[in-house]
Amino acid sequence: MTSTARAAQDADSGQATPANESDRPPTRTARLPEGLRRRRPDLAVCLFFLLAAGWLTYGLWLDPTTRTLALNPQDQILIEWFMANDTRILLGDFTLVSDRLNAPDGFNMMTNATMIVPGLLLTPVTLLFGAATTFAVLIAGNLAATSIGWYFLYTRTLRAHRVSAVVGAAFCGFAPGMISQSNSHPHMTAQWLVPALVWCVVRMAQLADPARPEGGPPANRRLLGLAALLAALVCTQVFVGEEVLFLTAGALALMTVGYAVAAPRHVRRVLPRFSAALLVSAALAAVVLAYPLWVQFYGRQSIPNGIFSPDYFSADLASYPAISPLSLFGSAEAARLSTGAAEYNSFLGLPLLVVAVALAWWLRRRPLVIPLVVTGLICAWLSLGPRVVLDGTRTETWAPYSLLRDKPIIEGALPMRFALVLIPVIATLLVLALDRARTSTLGATRIAVPVAVAAALIPIAPAQLPTADRAPVPTFITAGHWRDCAPADGVLVPVPLPTPQKPEKMRWAAAANAEFRLPEGFFIAPYAAGGKASMGTYKQPTSALLSEVAESGAVPGITDANRQQATRDVAFWDASCLVLAQSEPNAAALRQTLEALYGPATTSADVWTWRF
Repeated sequence: MTSTARAAQDADSGQATPANESDRPPTRTARLPEGLRRRRPDLAVCLFFLLAAGWLTYGLWLDPTTRTLALNPQDQILIEWFMANDTRILLGDFTLVSDRLNAPDGFNMMTNATMIVPGLLLTPVTLLFGAATTFAVLIAGNLAATSIGWYFLYTRTLRAHRVSAVVGAAFCGFAPGMISQSNSHPHMTAQWLVPALVWCVVRMAQLADPARPEGGPPANRRLLGLAALLAALVCTQVFVGEEVLFLTAGALALMTVGYAVAAPRHVRRVLPRFSAALLVSAALAAVVLAYPLWVQFYGRQSIPNGIFSPDYFSADLASYPAISPLSLFGSAEAARLSTGAAEYNSFLGLPLLVVAVALAWWLRRRPLVIPLVVTGLICAWLSLGPRVVLDGTRTETWAPYSLLRDKPIIEGALPMRFALVLIPVIATLLVLALDRARTSTLGATRIAVPVAVAAALIPIAPAQLPTADRAPVPTFITAGHWRDCAPADGVLVPVPLPTPQKPEKMRWAAAANAEFRLPEGFFIAPYAAGGKASMGTYKQPTSALLSEVAESGAVPGITDANRQQATRDVAFWDASCLVLAQSEPNAAALRQTLEALYGPATTSADVWTWRF
């Protein structure tokens, strides 16, 4: 009996062991494969967006150091320099008024699109592969990450079907305006935080509704948590791209007005707690941003006005039905309807405009549609600037941007960029329409809506960004020989000096991760008459003389006055050395001029140097 009992106990114990093990929750390692299986469709979508972005920027990937975006190479050089300068944050050399450019005065990083957060995040790429590779990653990554962000917002918050969400998210990331701005305006295409900002605001509005069952103290705590998260996202976006934050805030404000029209009772019910949460968020953000914004508007090298004219940078009304030259079915003829290849913001195409209007009417009973329509129409109207331009002709027809003209902060935004707000507005309409068509009981609707959306989007599908070759940076820089010329954060003066129109020499500093300082250059600063905003600075007399020689190839007669001025200019720059690349056009004339000013040159690798 004892042995039988013992055997029974052993049997019970043996049976209990697997049962106990099965009751234990699976470990994180065991859950990972199952989680990946569930997320496979989402991962496939993300991979699709990454591949699409890589294909569109393919020309840069052939060799980032010697490839450039053909339609805006100057801004590419500027962004590469910003990315290189941002690596200095890891060295503890971080200031909002940098001395790395425009020596000795420096420049205000907050008044320029320095993109500090992306530069910091991509610092490992810059240090390992160079700023040119970082630029390629940034251009492609912005397109893919923006699409991915909207995809998750549509599937998780709007509860849209995956296929509908892919269409809307693809339009958000690869619309004509986004492709156009990818021509060296990554501060405008870095919209990957926008879906998170929208999610925060939407979730705050939901939790602020006292009629929802999740009310009470837990909801209040979550509301405060979301307010803190929104403040953190706002602060981060300031150091990614302020103009995108401005457009997002304006669009959300217009959406709120639209909701007040569409659902006034709901808005009245939600507004008290929602407004309180927004005030908390604003207060938290203000604490963090107080000093950076003070530097931007009142600090050294700040500017008192916007540098870009709203009369010039306004959308042509005829550009809305036009197809972008950067689309598969676009033509170069349409380029005349914009200020340049980086500003095809309003080129939506007539088919998409017609389909968007039809879908808005079809979905008019959805509460979200009226706010979308209100926001889209007002932003389209604002994009036209102070006076309407039609087919290249400026009319006297009034436009509402006149009310915003010369207003602080607002004047820094280009009117034509308000058209970028229409991208997520139209994308959301497409998602809502495709979702409704998918569940429709009418077979004709299930076919007609996807066909109409495809017919509207195919003509404006993006083509690859045009790229071109560019000259390599001198071996003197890439091999590190410059350290013998300008050690310990010295000032290296390239000849000719960089300007906003010809910033090529800034590539030298970018290739050296901004370890040496440069005089003059490409930036925004207060050098215009009366301390107003200017692009770049005035040239010192010797710099102007060398620029003339570089252009003409003619050697001027050098006088003692020229030599004395050259000495004063070197002292003003606190120059360690001047450097002339042997491959520079008219290099012989430049060398002869420099030797007449400073004496014989020293040859180092593939440059001539003059040390001080």
